Amino acid sequence: MPILIPRDDLPASTSGLLRPALTLFVVLSLVTGLLYPLAVTGVAQTVFPHQANGSLITRDGTAVGSQLIGQSFTEPGHFWGRPSATAPMPYNAAASGGSNLGPTHPALAQVVQARIAALRAADPGNLQPVPVDLVTASASGLDPHISPAAAAYQAPRVARARGLPLTQVQALVQQHTESPWLGWLGEPRVNVLALNLALESLPKQ
Repeated sequence: MPILIPRDDLPASTSGLLRPALTLFVVLSLVTGLLYPLAVTGVAQTVFPHQANGSLITRDGTAVGSQLIGQSFTEPGHFWGRPSATAPMPYNAAASGGSNLGPTHPALAQVVQARIAALRAADPGNLQPVPVDLVTASASGLDPHISPAAAAYQAPRVARARGLPLTQVQALVQQHTESPWLGWLGEPRVNVLALNLALESLPKQ
């Protein structure tokens, strides 16, 4: 038999349901949409202001890039970063992603060979093996770092293009080589933008 609910147990009107629902909606909106973001922003700006503002690199008071996003350098007098597969231009932070080509895909082999040829053409006398991070893109396409080996491979070309002693360029690479976090997390790396800015600050030869 159906169970009948006495009329006295039902709300007299929908206002009995709407009022607490609207109250909860307003309270949660204030907490999650206003108070929490303000608290997180305040803590971040106080404790980690550099990171909270995008880890920007400034020069003469002007932001020239971020420590977290690579930039495209193509001149022989600059160190080149890791290739980027983002579209429509390299290091497009609005379209982060990789090429999605598997390691056995023929197209990937062709792209890698073309990048090796470009590096050889830019520095014909350099017969050292090409570091892998100079010819393969990362999953994000935004890597701002290269390996110390990739920087060392490019040092002779950069020194020759700028008319600098190779030892001076190598010392600059060493100065900008970052150690693994806490000494063991990650790999040694070189921030390409920071290294190129340091090059620009050297006296003209």
